[in-house]
Amino acid sequence: MTDMIDSLASISGRYDAVFCDLWGCLHNGKTAFPAAVEALRAFKAKGGTVLLLTNSPRPKSSVMAQLDGLAVPRDCWHDIVSSGDAAQYALFSGAVGHRVHHIGAPKDLSFFTDVAPDLAPLAAANPITRVPLAEAEGVVCTGLFDDTTETPEDYRATLLAMKANGLKMLCANPDLIVDLGDRRLYCAGAIAAAYEEMGGEALYFGKPHPPIYDLARRRLGLLTSNPDPQILCIGDGVNTDVQGGQAEGLDTLFVTGGIAAHEFGPDANAPDKAKLDAWLAGKQQYATFAIPFLR
Repeated sequence: MTDMIDSLASISGRYDAVFCDLWGCLHNGKTAFPAAVEALRAFKAKGGTVLLLTNSPRPKSSVMAQLDGLAVPRDCWHDIVSSGDAAQYALFSGAVGHRVHHIGAPKDLSFFTDVAPDLAPLAAANPITRVPLAEAEGVVCTGLFDDTTETPEDYRATLLAMKANGLKMLCANPDLIVDLGDRRLYCAGAIAAAYEEMGGEALYFGKPHPPIYDLARRRLGLLTSNPDPQILCIGDGVNTDVQGGQAEGLDTLFVTGGIAAHEFGPDANAPDKAKLDAWLAGKQQYATFAIPFLR
């Protein structure tokens, strides 16, 4: 059974590092959560290493700029690992060809241009060209063009054309939905899921899939000399943060007050434990711990 806890500090002594989700845990897309910031600061103060692990389709530097804009202080984390980082490696390795069509918003164009130093040689040797769909060898999906008004159904014609041409989709963000303040928006994962329902092939690199965890471990290794750190995965996504942590053999801390808060009773600060256990069982998932909000 999942253990309910009231604070990260109550279990922090068991772990050397945390892989912490962003949206729904550290911020809501509009503002930072002060209690979550202080919890991560306290973990760092005790010698722990904090990696922010996000399914954002944008590379690390762009995520950092977004966090700065949300007033998330840089002193509450050590490094950032994004789905965009992991997906870029696949892109420049030719996973969907080198002439690609982009599905996504203009704000995501940094995915093609903002390359981390460790990927720069690969990117230089394998340039990517964005082209119209009719000329594409594959498709990169970073999200919807306008996630405030569109749904995956708006892309049905595009997906059918992709399927007819046998194109693979590189999905840079496996998340299906996200909450922006009190609004629920669709993510790239929802478009990829719709494509798979048609019989198309989608490739994933963020949580819960192994590539993002491989990259996170490599970057953690640059921050600590511990050859076998005990890692806790924190997040509000049962099919991303919890499932991914489980698959990696890592303990997980499920934030119940995030995207699934409505499942556990009327008071997000006091989730119903019986409802939580039943819901997790229905999802065939298990979290080591659960907490109303990261604090």
